[in-house]
Amino acid sequence: MSNEDKPKIKMGEKLGFLAFSSSNNIVYQFKSLYYLFFLTNVLLLDIFWAGMILTIGTIWDAVNDPLIGYWAVNRRFKNGERVRPFALWYSVPWAATVVLLFTDFGTNNKLTIIVSLAIYIGFEVFNTLVGIPYNSMSGLATNQDGDRRSINVFRNLGGCIGSGIGAVACLPLLRLFGALGEDGNLSKTGGSHGFFIVAVIMGTIVIIGSFIHYFTTQERVKQISDDEERLSAKRVASMLFGCKSWVLNMVYIICYGVINLLLMSCLAYYATYVLGSTSAATLIQAAYLVTSVAASFVVGAIDKRIGRRKTMMLAALISIVGKIWFIFDPFNIAAIYVNAITVGMAVTFAFVLFNTNRNNIVDIIEAKEGRRIDSMIASADNLASKLAVAGATQLVAVSLASAGYDANLAMQPDSAIGVINFMLGWAPAVVSVVMLIAAAFLTIEKDYAAITRR
Repeated sequence: MSNEDKPKIKMGEKLGFLAFSSSNNIVYQFKSLYYLFFLTNVLLLDIFWAGMILTIGTIWDAVNDPLIGYWAVNRRFKNGERVRPFALWYSVPWAATVVLLFTDFGTNNKLTIIVSLAIYIGFEVFNTLVGIPYNSMSGLATNQDGDRRSINVFRNLGGCIGSGIGAVACLPLLRLFGALGEDGNLSKTGGSHGFFIVAVIMGTIVIIGSFIHYFTTQERVKQISDDEERLSAKRVASMLFGCKSWVLNMVYIICYGVINLLLMSCLAYYATYVLGSTSAATLIQAAYLVTSVAASFVVGAIDKRIGRRKTMMLAALISIVGKIWFIFDPFNIAAIYVNAITVGMAVTFAFVLFNTNRNNIVDIIEAKEGRRIDSMIASADNLASKLAVAGATQLVAVSLASAGYDANLAMQPDSAIGVINFMLGWAPAVVSVVMLIAAAFLTIEKDYAAITRR
């Protein structure tokens, strides 16, 4: 290993990771739920231009990940650390962009479009900068694999808690500060002001979570060599693609993102047009979330008992098996619950394990190349994953449109219902098979054991 064994991570530090993950997910849930609504109903932008702002921002979000990750690889803070200070220095600018996203400047329509797009691009830049310690610090806090896995469990718990709080608390806060009326519709008098106040609260949450993380964690793992020569983009790409474990782990991450996306994007359609009530999606999502939290407490023990590769394969198998009942009986309400519950379990296992793999991959590359590229590992993964998720989203939209989906219809044609069921059954089942194959060929345990012995 590049460093002598580090002391075990204490609970306070793990809670620091949980706080960081929770705060980020609370805010991102708020943005995901209400930003498009804010653009169209408060700023009164045409849906086409509002959609273009989100589309351009999402593409930029994917592209800027490796760009910022590469920039971060070649820099060091004054205190000698490479990653942790990002949480301190960039959380305040990110919080500021959260507030600006939900600010009505009272400008004309064209200027509003330009300003909103500029702010959204800035939001994604600072989100990526804050995401560097979010994705990298579990590998730099310790070199003990069990502690890294435990940290990623707490990160997953924080994500579940943050998403749950964001989903539940945003609506009451918007009502409290006058953005929405009691009927849940936009207030005619205090809409923009109410959104602004809630955005300030969200920005404050970001800062608090980031500061807790910064002051409770340590960057203990140091690079084995004194080589600080600037890494070229070509060399970084060679380091990544020359590592078989990174390539297969990236494929696994892409499958994870697509499986989760298909459930979340199609569940509301299924609840509305198959179960007859959009609100039915809330209970199914709750079952998914509860299972995800529960799975966080067992994934470490399973990984320790049967090994990383087999546990990753188990996650894919759980996802596949959970689809079988739904594929053959898609109109059975119990089948969709089993589907959602098994996805919740599978993606939790996957999240904890592929993030622990990321930490190990940095060590494997370092042992071969003499350089640590913590900030680049997750950034490159994220580019591929976000592009795949965007493609899957487009596939859902195009497939529904081709099948005759019409939002104005109370009942959709059988072809549209068939597409919804396909996207919840067969499509993620096939992706899960790819996920299983990627895990089956993953040799990270052998690679990591070899450098540990060395």
